[in-house]
Amino acid sequence: MDYLSPTYFFDYETEEIQNLVADFTQDSISEQEKAIQLYLKVRDSWRYNPYTLSFTKENYRASNIAKRSEGHCIDKSIVLIACLRAVGIPSRIHLAKVKNHIGVERLIEKFGSNELTPHGMVDAYINNKWLKLSPTFNTSLCSMLKVAPLDFDGENDAVLQEFNAEGNLFMEYLEDYGHFEDVPIEFMVKNAREHYPHIFDENPTQTEFKL
Repeated sequence: MDYLSPTYFFDYETEEIQNLVADFTQDSISEQEKAIQLYLKVRDSWRYNPYTLSFTKENYRASNIAKRSEGHCIDKSIVLIACLRAVGIPSRIHLAKVKNHIGVERLIEKFGSNELTPHGMVDAYINNKWLKLSPTFNTSLCSMLKVAPLDFDGENDAVLQEFNAEGNLFMEYLEDYGHFEDVPIEFMVKNAREHYPHIFDENPTQTEFKL
């Protein structure tokens, strides 16, 4: 498997992605530090928004996502993967199903459930081991939800916060779909149709949804 080359989705040779990694290409910066700083950049430079769904390939290109100010977990993971590959760090997309236990009223209204799927995260190969990174929730959103921002130390997995600051259950992983060499659009569409059929039943030919 090739987890370093550019692809249609991880198009890191583009100006948009090269601009994002411009400060992290020097040999004097360790691989570990590059990964940490790029993680933080992606986590906080795009506001998390799960209410815009797209099943159009063009919208999942890292260079197109980079032009926007917000995105959901898969969007942000794609940008981070493109950035990591651009600086020579092998990375791939990893999908799962998660359950949100805080601030779920709108989720349930729009999706009919507080389960989110597919949830996107990043596998990055750093210091001879694969680590999981979830750049999903920006710091300002975490503050609103009374959840500590999810940091990454370059040595351990950084997966979604299980509890908030008050000790209440926040995020729960329900199912692991594994990792993929490239963005699996067909799998994502099939998965979303199975879990949120009402969204598609009302608009069977639509590929863009603002919920």
